[in-house]
Amino acid sequence: MKQKVKPILLRGMQIYAEDQMIESGYMLLKDQKIVEYGPIEKVSSSEEYWVIDVPSGYKAIPGLIDVHIHGVNGADVMDATFDALETMTTALPKEGTTSFLATTMTQSQTIIENALMNAGNYIQDHQQPGKAEILGIHLEGPFVNKVRAGAQPVNFIVNSNIDDFKKWNALAKQSIKLVTLAPELPGGLEMVRFLKENGIIASIGHSDATYEEVIQAIEAGANHVTHLFNQMRGLHHREPGVVGAAFLQEELKAEIIVDGVHVRPEMVNLAFQQKGKHGLILITDAMRAKCLKNGIYDLGGQAVTVADGKALLKDGTLAGSILKLGQALKNMLNFAGCTLEDTIKMASTNPAKQLNLFNRKGSIATGKDADIVILDENLEVAMTFCRGECAFIRGGETK
Repeated sequence: MKQKVKPILLRGMQIYAEDQMIESGYMLLKDQKIVEYGPIEKVSSSEEYWVIDVPSGYKAIPGLIDVHIHGVNGADVMDATFDALETMTTALPKEGTTSFLATTMTQSQTIIENALMNAGNYIQDHQQPGKAEILGIHLEGPFVNKVRAGAQPVNFIVNSNIDDFKKWNALAKQSIKLVTLAPELPGGLEMVRFLKENGIIASIGHSDATYEEVIQAIEAGANHVTHLFNQMRGLHHREPGVVGAAFLQEELKAEIIVDGVHVRPEMVNLAFQQKGKHGLILITDAMRAKCLKNGIYDLGGQAVTVADGKALLKDGTLAGSILKLGQALKNMLNFAGCTLEDTIKMASTNPAKQLNLFNRKGSIATGKDADIVILDENLEVAMTFCRGECAFIRGGETK
């Protein structure tokens, strides 16, 4: 029988709560939830706590949610092993990520099915506090456009097929929450409608859709764009494309990889000016090389060379990132001149709302999951709590 975890009292730090910023506050974490918070002088309870005095210059923010991540620290969702997902759930809190969507990629049906079964089993049977929570699966491909394949292996790309999807979601124990697809291809709009009817996010990505085709997809139920700018029809003055539609249509929430490599800083700033703090979702799209040294790594059966902060296929195509989500927050501040509150919206609140999980994730509020990140004066991750248990302390033990 697992030992009961002692409640945690955090005190002394700034708290970026859902409805206010508390300059010097306290927060009580108990039974995996935030049960109380406020100005430090109002802490009154006399229970036995693990008391953590946090330096006054530090900030408490809600845990970060990565809706698009393939791997980290040598592990990848497509490895289809328990150990791979265990590595991911253990490593991600170090960068402030407390929950995520396990993201697949285009491959053979057998390999995709193995990854989906493994993730579904892990989600159902192996989640635990003190580790990042897998909120579901992001199926990226194989229903994408070959002309916008990027690092998705072209040989395995197929048109949208509802029967295949039903089979895959059953294997995944109904855990697929988001699907990246090209709506302009045969079966695309039908798939978007099916996903919408079943409460699954339909995301336009790896797509060569025209502006009009994106509008059709929105009318069918699409409300998300996969890694804005990357592997999609770009902005042109006579054809706005997917990027133009993302800028103009409020229905679309747009993921963006803010590493300064996938999207130039000025374009990040442009996207922020167009979409605002409510329209963007920060993601990493990270692959297994994140947190590891430069070298050659596997991504979907392809060799990826990692050097100088870039992950590239042999032909020079970008193959995911090695970005940490905590670093994406800092980059966003620098690239777009936005506030920390703005980045919290983009990295916590917006993904939680998009996944229909804002009742328990995405902000610091009483009754929500105790997913908390403590940032130091330089906005580096100092501590992370996943559902009320310490998952990471910089320079110290977590248990």
